[in-house]
Amino acid sequence: MNLKYYFDYNSTTPTDPRVAKEIIPYFSTKFFNPSSFYRKAGEISIDIENARERVAKLLNAEVNEIFFTSSGTESDNLAILGITSKLKEKGNHIITSKIEHPAVLNTCKYLSKKGFEVTYLPVDKYGLLDPDDLKKEIKDTTILVTIMHANNEIGTIQPVKELSKIAHQRGILFHTDAVQSAGKMKVDVKELDIDMLSISSHKIYGPKGMGVLFKKKKVKINPMIFGGAHEKGLRAGTENVPGIIGIGKAAELAILEMHENEKRLKPIRDKIEKGIIETIPDVIINGNTDKRLYNTLNVSIKYIEGESILAFLDNQGFALSSGSACSSKSLEPSHVLLALGLKHEEAHGSLRISLGKYNKKEDADKLIEVLPSIVERLRSMSPFWKNK
Repeated sequence: MNLKYYFDYNSTTPTDPRVAKEIIPYFSTKFFNPSSFYRKAGEISIDIENARERVAKLLNAEVNEIFFTSSGTESDNLAILGITSKLKEKGNHIITSKIEHPAVLNTCKYLSKKGFEVTYLPVDKYGLLDPDDLKKEIKDTTILVTIMHANNEIGTIQPVKELSKIAHQRGILFHTDAVQSAGKMKVDVKELDIDMLSISSHKIYGPKGMGVLFKKKKVKINPMIFGGAHEKGLRAGTENVPGIIGIGKAAELAILEMHENEKRLKPIRDKIEKGIIETIPDVIINGNTDKRLYNTLNVSIKYIEGESILAFLDNQGFALSSGSACSSKSLEPSHVLLALGLKHEEAHGSLRISLGKYNKKEDADKLIEVLPSIVERLRSMSPFWKNK
């Protein structure tokens, strides 16, 4: 069956047609290398700087604090590896959380094999970090705190402003992965007082293969890719001009539309949540229901596996996730849900429903209509359900 109902916007978004339209000329009539000397190349350089300005406005950053990368993952890596290699003589301790994206967790894991000490802060059963835990774990050797702004699986929004203040009081740099929050909600780097921040184009209706690292002017980090002097010497390689133009346009549209998206999508998300609770017994809503992205719902349906539910939904034209897309090929349960205190079997029975600007109220109605019968059918075959 063809895909009819897409509920996986936290995984990726379709490129907005207005973004695609703006990108197309840069594959053909505006294909020039911005590093070249002639006039047409100079025009491309100007277009890149205009896109940089658009992204800066999304984050309330200065234009010269925006650096283009290939992805949110590369931005996370550049921030963490760049600062730890720069400050390794000052200290070797990093603080992060147990529910970070693999782009952060696996980078920290790599550094732990290179002589760095990593502390993983716990979260409560709603996925919220306690700022007092950060205070307790800071050492004289701590050089970086990296805590995500909003979680990609459960949507819980962390108190980043308070956490960055704690870090700065001890003279420690603060990085946040804002891949899921930027474009959905206000992300003001000045108000939050963030030193470095990562975002991704394909999460905000821009093209894949494009990311951004915001870095305060005063923060000095080492590059991870070497070659030419692109991106002020921080990220070598001929610029991905179509991608840069695309994320610039996507950022501009996000500024104009994010509040309207929230106003329209939050009631749809809440309708799905209410429908699941009322029609399916023995479910757990994962995440903080007050401090949560308006588009995200994560639910554990006890006694059956999420992958089985996804397969049945897929046959009826629905696209959802069980856990995060970056971990979907792993048989291990979500590390995020385990950090919340869920049992392995409860974490295996999770569904992530993430909405986007093309979802309609009718999509929610259809999901609520078909999901209970799928759950009932799977539970009828489950020994866990029969023996509960």
